[in-house]
Amino acid sequence: MRKLLSIALISTMILSSCNSYNRVLKSTDYDYKYEVAKECYTAGQYTRAYQLLEELIMVLKGSDRGEESLFMLSMCYYNLRDYETASMYLDRYVKSYPKGEYTELARFYAGKASYLQSPDPRLDQSPTYTALHQLQDFLEFHPYSDLREDVNDMIYELQNRLVQKEFDSAKLYYNLGGYIGNCFYGGNNYEACIITAENALKTFPYTRLREDLYMLILRSRYQLAQRSVIEKSDERYRQTIDEYFGFKNEFPDSKYMKEADQIFKHASSKVKIDETNN
Repeated sequence: MRKLLSIALISTMILSSCNSYNRVLKSTDYDYKYEVAKECYTAGQYTRAYQLLEELIMVLKGSDRGEESLFMLSMCYYNLRDYETASMYLDRYVKSYPKGEYTELARFYAGKASYLQSPDPRLDQSPTYTALHQLQDFLEFHPYSDLREDVNDMIYELQNRLVQKEFDSAKLYYNLGGYIGNCFYGGNNYEACIITAENALKTFPYTRLREDLYMLILRSRYQLAQRSVIEKSDERYRQTIDEYFGFKNEFPDSKYMKEADQIFKHASSKVKIDETNN
């Protein structure tokens, strides 16, 4: 019996709450709507809050309450994980109130919303570039912000995501090796691997994949030398040896050093043989 009474009481409260909220939605008292929207937002009732705020941002536009309403609306969508809509409203806030009370936070959460939309490295990385641009803009506009460490962490992670994509591409070229079916414009997969890895290192010199990228380049140069015609083999073995010394100087304790030493030993023997034959 007590259980039935409790259920009935809860149902009555929910129904009353719904009816009360519906009255707020239909109300033309915008000051009252604003206060209710703010209460809902503070209580974490983001769905109810944004339903009120969508109307209020137009009615209160240009006022202090309009500014706060637009920021709250943006954060409602952010907290509901609708990051695309949140980014749209946050960008709108920054453009409408470039010196507003919440501009720093709006730029931060716009960048973070894009960061949270950044896809797996195997997919198109356009959202990643958008996030990087927004976060770098944040640092430019707010260089002394308390949020700069969080922003730098996100930038670093996004850059690593882009490098991972380039590393995966370089590794794919290396694994394709002597296959020529994908080489529509001349060249070969080992050369493509070297170019891809070198470009990644130029763009992101401090990446955590730096050692792995350099090792891919060394392997590719060695494979190129092994597969070269006699006229090109000497030069390519020498390039392999130069690459080895560069790798060893930067990564003397590399997990790849045993393999690198073997490449160097074989490349050196080939150069000596060539010199003897000459």
